[in-house]
Amino acid sequence: MKELLKELCMTDGVSGDEISVRELITEKIKDVCEYRTDNLGSLICFKKGRRTPEKKLMICAHMDEVGFIITAIRPDGTLCFGNVGGIDPSVIIGRQVTVKNHSTGEVIYGVVGSTAVHNLSKEQREKPPKSDSLYIDIGAEDIEDAEKLVSPGDCAYFVSGFEEFGERRIKSKAIDDRAGCAMMIEMLHEDLEYDTYFVFNVQEEIGLRGSTASSFAVAPDYAIVLEATTAADIDGASGAKRVCELGKGPVVSFMDRSTMYDKELYHLAFDIAAEEGFPCQTKSMIAGGNDAGAIHISGKGVRTIAVSVPCRYLHSPSSVIETADLENSYRLVKILAKRIHEL
Repeated sequence: MKELLKELCMTDGVSGDEISVRELITEKIKDVCEYRTDNLGSLICFKKGRRTPEKKLMICAHMDEVGFIITAIRPDGTLCFGNVGGIDPSVIIGRQVTVKNHSTGEVIYGVVGSTAVHNLSKEQREKPPKSDSLYIDIGAEDIEDAEKLVSPGDCAYFVSGFEEFGERRIKSKAIDDRAGCAMMIEMLHEDLEYDTYFVFNVQEEIGLRGSTASSFAVAPDYAIVLEATTAADIDGASGAKRVCELGKGPVVSFMDRSTMYDKELYHLAFDIAAEEGFPCQTKSMIAGGNDAGAIHISGKGVRTIAVSVPCRYLHSPSSVIETADLENSYRLVKILAKRIHEL
């Protein structure tokens, strides 16, 4: 699954611009299931199992990643931009980015710049930077030069390699949520006990928009949401503030800011992990949210569980996961997809 994850992470797809990711996924799954693309761009797949269950199960992950959108070009040829998704400005300054010209498909390299430190007041130096004080330098001489290369509405992406380091760790951009997409692609290539819907959603990072539409279209009874979630297991964070930890297995949430998860499914996940002999953990803070927020209140209501890969430095160009957590998350989801129908 590692090579598949690399291919997915290295494909750019900010919210609203997921087409390249969707095309890659479609190429991977076109021979193993039925599929269609909805009006917002989510990829809805159906995999026939050995049995047709009474209740309908949907497994989903989102295709989009955080990034940037060009909002204006300044007289000196530098670019104003807005964040697409929640990004801490401190991880943006000085980063290399690519800007994709949507008219020509050309990719332009740039660097995120900020006001020179010697031009900052004492008060400004003591405060964290704000995104609207930053800009992208693409090497243009002036506005006329830049307009030949970039237009407002074009998207920009972090430049980040996919690297393995330490014992079993991976660093990359877009692990949130290409990890979930990788697990679903793998599962689509397996023989399933029950018919299952798999949905690769768009626009999660800007308000769960893709899942709002796709869950209405599928109308599931059960949903398993695959995600990557924040691990704060670093020096200086203790107790609940660590949220979850690398190496301690998939994260199964009881509640976040948008969802109160199904308690029976929550306990079932931990029972499965104990029976199979791999670690499993929960989030120790009520924080964040994911597509479950839209899915669980869709239609007549959907019994929902989220299974997440713990990830350090989320929404940055250097997200970090442990491969064992990814593998165990996949093991858990495969068994859950069968056991849910036996409740």
